[in-house]
Amino acid sequence: MKGDPHPGFRTTGTPGQGLTGATLGFFVGFAAVSLFGPTAKSLKGIMGLGPLEVGFLVAAPSLSGSLLRIPFSAWVDTTGGKKPFLVLLFLSIVGMTGLFLTLRSFYPDRMTHAFYPLILLLGVLCGCGIATFSVGIGQVAYWYPKARQGAALGIYAGIGNLAPGIFTLLLPFALVTLGLARSYLAWLAFLAGGIVVYAIIGRNAWYFQMISRGVPAEEAKPASALRGQEIFPAGNLVDSLIQSARNRKTWALVAIYFTTFGGFIAMTAWLPVYWTSFYSTTPILAGTLAAVFSVVTSLVRVGGGYLSDRMGGETTGTVALGVMLAGAVLMTFSGDFHVSFAAEIVMGIGMGVANAAVFKLVAQEIPEAVGGAAGWVGGIGAFGGFAIPPLMGTIVQLQGPGGYATGFAVFIALAVVSLLLVGILRRKRANAFLPS
Repeated sequence: MKGDPHPGFRTTGTPGQGLTGATLGFFVGFAAVSLFGPTAKSLKGIMGLGPLEVGFLVAAPSLSGSLLRIPFSAWVDTTGGKKPFLVLLFLSIVGMTGLFLTLRSFYPDRMTHAFYPLILLLGVLCGCGIATFSVGIGQVAYWYPKARQGAALGIYAGIGNLAPGIFTLLLPFALVTLGLARSYLAWLAFLAGGIVVYAIIGRNAWYFQMISRGVPAEEAKPASALRGQEIFPAGNLVDSLIQSARNRKTWALVAIYFTTFGGFIAMTAWLPVYWTSFYSTTPILAGTLAAVFSVVTSLVRVGGGYLSDRMGGETTGTVALGVMLAGAVLMTFSGDFHVSFAAEIVMGIGMGVANAAVFKLVAQEIPEAVGGAAGWVGGIGAFGGFAIPPLMGTIVQLQGPGGYATGFAVFIALAVVSLLLVGILRRKRANAFLPS
């Protein structure tokens, strides 16, 4: 920038470039969640896995993908998003490389049950890429003024969330044409290429660029404000985490996000197993059906943010959770292929809109500690992707093949609890405006 009094004031990039880089990084990292669902059936027979073990297997990436969101979102406030992004994506490469080498060396003849702990560990490493969500939220938010953040974050989350659906669709075709090990090699090549591209185009907001060049914060802030940056790190995020943790509304939103976004991750991983095991579909058809669910859920999230701005977070969340509940009831009691597919779509629409409503409610209900609340909600809420599949696997183990349908009763219970919590938030908000 001409006239800058300090060489460290020179910056590069625009908000659009920052959004593009973050969206690419999240898209690449989030693709990991789709890997274990389509391949679980192959590993199940070879390794002699039970339904509960399969549930843990398909959920493994979600463990790290959810829990790592909290500390890595804090890291963004000190260094910007680029370093956290690269670290998480590198850990995913380590996991994917290990999976490829293991499968190449031992699958299928020597792939015994003894490899199960190793596959779980490597799945956890692959899931580190899912944690890029919270990193990208911070990276995009610092780039954009408040008036445009809703649209920018909607684009970021909506496009990034398409990754599981696309890869769930492509992986069964790869399994047929390339085989299991080479399919993982192809995904590894995609991940490595994505990291290289992100390293080139990813940009931290102007403030963090100046801080990295040694400009004092008291000088970097006004210089960045002149460029249009409105959001800056405020205080210690640890304090924000503590303050938001003391607010009961935070935990209500965590529970709702556990149902909607955690449920989305769980469904993306579980649906390929459900379709092949309950309806005996081919892996390619099962992957296609799961991909449709994932794509629909992701796309409606963009529109969900629009609705939340106009209808309010509570109203939008209530309607969306009601839609999700209806879909879950149909999935549980349907024995018809076409009804189950329609129910899957209904669940996806409800989940996607509710996901957008939750983050509208975060800013509305915990305005004094938005950053900390977003960390708890995004991190622990996403843990549902790890916790739900084993619960459904347990039902299958107890009931046999019919449990693949009745296992969706888990979502009925979660949706009912979430509806009650939204009602409580609505009532507390209404009481806050009553005259004393």
